[in-house]
Amino acid sequence: MEMLPFIMFAAVFLMLLLGYPVALTLGGVSVIFGILAFGTDFFSLLPLRIWGTMTNYVLLAVPLFVFMGVMLEKSGIAEKLLETMGMLFGRFRGGLAISVVIVGGLLAASTGIVGATVVTMGLMSLPAMLKRGYDPELATGTIAASGTLGQIIPPSIVLVLLGSTLNVSVGDMFIGAIVPGFLLVCLYLLYITGLGVFRPELMPAMPVAEIQAFKGDKPWKTIVEAFVIPFMLVIAVLGSIFAGIASPTEAAAIGAFGALLLTLFQRKLSLDVLKSVMRETTWLTSMVFIILVGASAFALVFRGMDGDRYLSEMIVQANLQPELFLVIVMTGVFIAGFFIDFIEIIFIVVPVVAPIFTLFGVDLLWVGVLLAMNLQASFLTPPFGFSLFYLKGVVPKEVTTGHLYRGIIPFIIIQFIVLVLVILFPELVTLLPEVLSGR
Repeated sequence: MEMLPFIMFAAVFLMLLLGYPVALTLGGVSVIFGILAFGTDFFSLLPLRIWGTMTNYVLLAVPLFVFMGVMLEKSGIAEKLLETMGMLFGRFRGGLAISVVIVGGLLAASTGIVGATVVTMGLMSLPAMLKRGYDPELATGTIAASGTLGQIIPPSIVLVLLGSTLNVSVGDMFIGAIVPGFLLVCLYLLYITGLGVFRPELMPAMPVAEIQAFKGDKPWKTIVEAFVIPFMLVIAVLGSIFAGIASPTEAAAIGAFGALLLTLFQRKLSLDVLKSVMRETTWLTSMVFIILVGASAFALVFRGMDGDRYLSEMIVQANLQPELFLVIVMTGVFIAGFFIDFIEIIFIVVPVVAPIFTLFGVDLLWVGVLLAMNLQASFLTPPFGFSLFYLKGVVPKEVTTGHLYRGIIPFIIIQFIVLVLVILFPELVTLLPEVLSGR
């Protein structure tokens, strides 16, 4: 009986590696092992667990944030942001790359959807960067790294799901991720600026004629439309959470409505656009929640067979220190990120390891932000980084997979530097929530 939960865990991972659908794998394996362990009584327990999951008020933020992100993508705000930033920094070497990083951060704070951000940035900025003589490796690395900032910069769907799974306040998760996310953006910019000084041939400046044309065509009006309006939306969403005015779910509703108004203001709102956004939102939300249903069944069976207790006893008997257990978990999550999406990792791995961290007295808020940063790094790491796959689908033929793999390496190193800093100095995550809550 003691080995049954671990056999179930191994069976799930084996079927995922064989390519079976995640939700059906989680649900199907859980039902089989649930019947083996509890008999038909299992079917009287499962509906209650699923009902409790589907009526979770916090998770209502997921479809609202998805709607907000998809609507902003359709509004054309990303394109206007990138064009304006490129002109503002155009006279500097690497100015266009700097613009990509800053716009990536702003889009992350506006949408939180990695795939959409990477594809959008790739379609808009890569042709412009290559046309102006940028090195393909630098261009693709900058775009892929900037596009994944949505994993860690709030409001992030990853942070919402991690907060719900770890039973940590989503608002605290958002606040705790601010400093690591800001630090990551700053180090990206520092790296690109340094390259502009020491390797200027990799990143030419924008042509003077283009910059002069921009300055002569009502630049302040363009700057206001490109920056102030979307920035106000970000402030409305995050500010309402940090000020305690709204819960994350209520703030997500503010963001969704604000994105709708912003698209209307940009004169991009139409019945076809609204249908497209609602269809994509429904598809993405359904994918998340059907996986969540399977994960709920998995957690019910695993804990019902005392899998969490057996795992805790094994770790205690092995005399593992909290630091070593953290390293093992982070390594396992990083490797798992090569093969399966972050949603599956959050719903499969996190419920299993969270009680162990609680047993060790580790701050789950800190663990949650570390996991988000880890998942962000796995999104970029060759050969299976999902962001690289997204970008490869939209790059010109002359840009090879080798360019993508080599170009992302410096940014992965930067991500690991920030991850190590957050591990060594937990205050980077915990201090801001404590200060804002008055603890």
